[in-house]
Amino acid sequence: MTENFAGPLSLFAAYSNEIWLFAVCLGLGAVVGVLAGLLGIGGGLVVVPALVWLLPLAGIEPTLVMHIALATSLASIVLTSGASARNHFRLGNIDVSIVRSLAPGVILGGLGGSVVAEMVPSHMLPKIFAVIVLLLGLQMLASMRFSSQRPLPGGVRLFGSGGLIGVVSSLAGIGGGSLTVPYLSWHGVEMRRAIGCASFSGALIAIAGMAGFIAAGVGDQNLPLFSIGYVYLPALLGIVLTSMYTTRFGAAWVSRLPTPVLKKIFAIFLLFVSVKMFTG
Repeated sequence: MTENFAGPLSLFAAYSNEIWLFAVCLGLGAVVGVLAGLLGIGGGLVVVPALVWLLPLAGIEPTLVMHIALATSLASIVLTSGASARNHFRLGNIDVSIVRSLAPGVILGGLGGSVVAEMVPSHMLPKIFAVIVLLLGLQMLASMRFSSQRPLPGGVRLFGSGGLIGVVSSLAGIGGGSLTVPYLSWHGVEMRRAIGCASFSGALIAIAGMAGFIAAGVGDQNLPLFSIGYVYLPALLGIVLTSMYTTRFGAAWVSRLPTPVLKKIFAIFLLFVSVKMFTG
């Protein structure tokens, strides 16, 4: 009888860290999905700090933790932002002309962010992430909204703005909605269209950033099993499997819960995350 279980038990023992992390990330993904649907935030603001804490417990080399956290977060955003963009497109919330104008900048910026992350010393990446999260938390806490009729810039200025959004987003492992929506609103884009365009550009940023992190990580002998570059599949699969499902619950609860209050609470949480990441 014992022999019947010897194979599965030995397999579990051999991959116990991967199985444990996958199981924990199922729970993480469930939380991320609810928050995304309820507050309209990208999952990276939760996924990155969570993975920074979880990955060392799963035996990941400390010098690789931040790169893997950023890359895996971006990989999850490819799917979640892609699904969100598809829904917004069906609802008519995506202005194709705006997305077409933003696309070159955000794609190159997303790729550039992954290049910068590879050049920056690994111990500095958490501090860069902390500063970005601090600013986003303060923005959310202040409930900054913009009402303007100034037109979107064209040419080099829009390319530069998209590039900056892409670089910052890729460095933080986020889709950039927290940056793109205020930017478009400031230039008079109606909120629904701003959110729709941000979801599409977020998918582009995530694809470019993920590709950069995969290319940078290929050939690194210290990477764990089941990695594609810096993207760690056990964590990615766990996050995506549940977050894609639980987003609908968050969206359904929007009308039942005090969303503005919850956003303030989450903003305060981000400030604590920022301090913790900066101080180590």
